[in-house]
Amino acid sequence: MWWIILAIIAVIVIAVIALYNSLVTLRQRVKNAWSQIDVQLQRRFDLIPNLIECVKGYMAHEKDVLAKVTELRTSWAKAQTVQEKATLDNELSGVLKTIMAVSENYPDLKASQNFSELQEELRNTENKISYSRQFYNDSVTRYNIKLELFPSNLIASMFHFTAETLFEAESDEARKNVKVDFS
Repeated sequence: MWWIILAIIAVIVIAVIALYNSLVTLRQRVKNAWSQIDVQLQRRFDLIPNLIECVKGYMAHEKDVLAKVTELRTSWAKAQTVQEKATLDNELSGVLKTIMAVSENYPDLKASQNFSELQEELRNTENKISYSRQFYNDSVTRYNIKLELFPSNLIASMFHFTAETLFEAESDEARKNVKVDFS
């Protein structure tokens, strides 16, 4: 009889340990996924000064756009949380779309090899950011589901695991294409 009780207790302890370890693993994957986004966003912000310098001479009357990029880059350095960085990322995506759209009106700029290379680097970085966001959201979703499923929800609440936030566009405006009007 004691062996049966001892075996049941051992199975419960092993189950708790396994569930706890799986929650820790998923939480670490979420952190890693965010780190990958952070790396790509930093890469984008590192490319921006070169893009601005290349574009400055051609877009003298677009100073407000260039000033906004510089402001966002400064804010990025001060951002601490995932949400703050996500918000800045969404804003910067809109401004970069504007720069690329405005560049269509400057044939000399479009023909510049330096600008073309920077544009290609940014395009590649944007693709990596997009993939990293998707990977992050997939990781967060797996983690959050595990937090809600029984019996792991009991272990999660016992050890104070909390749900993570998905990376998403801040507003309907961030989801729209940029329209440039020179009239």
